[in-house]
Formats: sequence, C-alpha cells, structure tokens
Amino acid sequence: MCENQHTCGCSNAETRHNWTKEEIMAIYNKPLMELLYEAATVHRKYHDPNSVQVSTLLSIKTGGCSEDCAYCPQSARYETEVKIENADMMSVTHVKAQALRAKSAGASRVCMGAAWRNVKDGPEFEQVLEMVRTINKLDMEVCCTLGMLTENQAQRLAEAGLYAYNHNLDTSEEYYKEIISTRSYDDRLKTIDNVRKTNITVCSGGIIGMGESLEDRAGMLVALSTLNPQPESVPINALVPVEGTPLEDCEPVDIFEMVRMVATARIVMPQSQVRLSAGRTQMSQEGQALCFFAGANSIFAGDKLLTTPNPDINEDMQMLGVLGMRIQKPFETHPQPQTVEAEDSQYHSLGENPKWTRPNHKIERNEGKRVRATH
Repeated sequence: MCENQHTCGCSNAETRHNWTKEEIMAIYNKPLMELLYEAATVHRKYHDPNSVQVSTLLSIKTGGCSEDCAYCPQSARYETEVKIENADMMSVTHVKAQALRAKSAGASRVCMGAAWRNVKDGPEFEQVLEMVRTINKLDMEVCCTLGMLTENQAQRLAEAGLYAYNHNLDTSEEYYKEIISTRSYDDRLKTIDNVRKTNITVCSGGIIGMGESLEDRAGMLVALSTLNPQPESVPINALVPVEGTPLEDCEPVDIFEMVRMVATARIVMPQSQVRLSAGRTQMSQEGQALCFFAGANSIFAGDKLLTTPNPDINEDMQMLGVLGMRIQKPFETHPQPQTVEAEDSQYHSLGENPKWTRPNHKIERNEGKRVRATH
C-alpha cells in the first residue's frame, strides 16, 4: 500500500472526480522519485505493469481540414507538406489490408482518423461505417477520430461495432482559445457526451509543448479527470512541430516533463489506459521505459501518426521485448462490440446539419501563417 495514500489518492476504492488544479499541480511538482513511486503504486493496483496495448493510427482522409488548429499540418489554412489534393477517402479494401498488416505485426487496435471538422451524413460517413464493420470482424478493436458528431451519428458508429471514439481536449479550456479559433471547448465536451450515450468507450487526452503553462497542463487533467466516467484511454502527446504551422518553432518537450505528465495522469485517472502518443521519435528507449514505469500502458506503433513521424513497429516490438512487456490482446479491458449490418440497423441517416460553434476571436500567430487566397 502506498505510504502517501492521503496525498496521491491511490488507496481510494473508487476513482475521484473532484480533483482540483491545485492538487494536480502539487502532484506534478513532487520530487521525481516520489512522484514515480506513487504513480507506479497506482498503476500496479489497477493494471498489469508489464502489459502494454499497441494501436495503429491510420489516416483515412488526409488534409484539407477547415479548422485552424495551430499544431496541425492538415489544416487547409497553412502551407505544409500535406497537400489538399491527397484528401480522397481511403477505400475499405485498403483499410482492411492495412488493418491485417497491423494485426500481423502485433497491434490490437486500429484507430482511423479523418481530417474533418465534424461528421456529415452522406456517402463518406457510410464508407467509414463499413470500415468499422470490416475491422471489427477481424477481431480487432476499432477506434475513430472524425471530429465532432451528433448522438445519432454516435449510435450508428456503435451499431457498426466501434470500440472507441477519440476526441482530444488538447489543452486547458483557458489556453484552448490560443490554439484554435474555429470551434469551442464546449463542442469537444458535447461530442464526448454524445459518445457516452452509446456503448462506445472514450479516448481523450491532449498535447504538451504548445507554449502552455503548468497551470494549463493541470487544467487539462482537471477537465479529463472530472468527466464521469473518466475516459477509458488518455493519450498524452508531445508536440511534433511541423514547418508551416503556427507552432513550428516550439521547443521539443523535455523527457522529464513527459514523465511527469504521464505519472500525474496515472494518479488522477487510475483506471484509464494512459497512451504514450506523438513525440516518441524524440524520446530514447530509456525515456520511454521511464514513462511505462510511471504508468503509460499503451502506445501508437507504425511509421506515421496521421502525418507525423513515429517509430517503426518492429523497432517498438524489439524495445518491448527487451523490457519484458506483454502485448495486450484485443478486448482485454472491455468486451467486443457486436456488429449490426447496415440493412439491420435501427439508426439511419437523418441528414443532420448541426450548428457547431464558430468563435469570433482571432489568434494572431494562426492568422500570420494563414495562406491567403491571393497567395
């Protein structure tokens, strides 16, 4: 039992949903050895410390996004190497082939990402639903990150067999306004709420290294940990600065900042899977091992995370072997969803056109990188 149970909360029989920013900052700022001990104690109480879940992230529709996320090379507003003309939807056949390749390499989950502001009813969404059905029938966990979506759209994904829906909060509510101007924080929370009305699990985390303060990092963890229930998966990303985006000049995240963030997330969200996500190419294997000790028990494997570099899956498997880590099998933590065929579905396209928020404020650094029509 943890000797510091009164401060780290690891002896609580139930997960807490009332963490404060001050409490989380105090945890984050503990001496590193003490923080690691507390996080590892919590981790061992709720998880197999030698087990890691391996996911593959697949971009099924790349580039051309109308949003102005300062970190994202897929925004049509910025001049990056991601070209709008490559924005065609990937075929179901191609997705299946990629999923089988990932499965043979050891991945248990496929996460499909589309560069959309929000899901729109129509042929492309029908294609995504068929992708979900196809991957679920391969006995793999299937996750999607498609932007904002309505309750009916979430129900349709659930019927198709979706295991998880990713919708990151990115940062604190206060700092969010410095990163994105084309949607609101409430839109993110509303989408998570719509997903929670189904049997789909929630995957939601954020990014560090975007110029945010420690208070902002704590604020993001407050927002995630006070969700009830807490997200089943919490990705912690280190910003990968991409040329042409407003955040291209940000300094790389120090490995000890990443370790502290993982450890703090583990303590305040003890039953969630904490995913070591973007930025691993900048981390040594020793640094990643420290993150696993601190409570990370999931990674994205494969040479790309949507559009940014990532370690090769064979390199990852070699590292996990050296560490003696066991690869989690699909559906170890939650049962496999049943797939309902399209013709048997109880939910159908409603032709919805929801009015998601478009805040009116301008972000100077985003505007400075915007490609004008006359450019």
